[in-house]
Amino acid sequence: MTEHRIDERETWETYVASWTAGTETEKKALFAEALAPDCVYTDPISRTQGWDELIAYMIDFDRQVPGGHFVTRRFQVHHRACLARWDMVAGDGTVLSEGISHGQFGDDGRLVAMTGFFDTPEQ
Repeated sequence: MTEHRIDERETWETYVASWTAGTETEKKALFAEALAPDCVYTDPISRTQGWDELIAYMIDFDRQVPGGHFVTRRFQVHHRACLARWDMVAGDGTVLSEGISHGQFGDDGRLVAMTGFFDTPEQ
């Protein structure tokens, strides 16, 4: 019997790709690979639980930052937890900001929690 090795970086990048997926159906397909259905996402602006709330937040992000996406600059992982340093990039390639996210992986290797840290206009 072979043991299935979970690639946390691949799971993280699938989650990152979901931010730019064009439709709700595409987002859900990526979520099925990378996120637990009841995952919790938090950042300085919002808290979501589950796929539907996260999709609504992502759609709002895309409305505010058309073509915006995230590029992972550094990724560290151990004991089912990760830290990712990233840039938020505009559709034209301009780096808008940088941040750090903490992720927690469940038993099946999918993310159960993602917590983003970044500066907000009030900070």
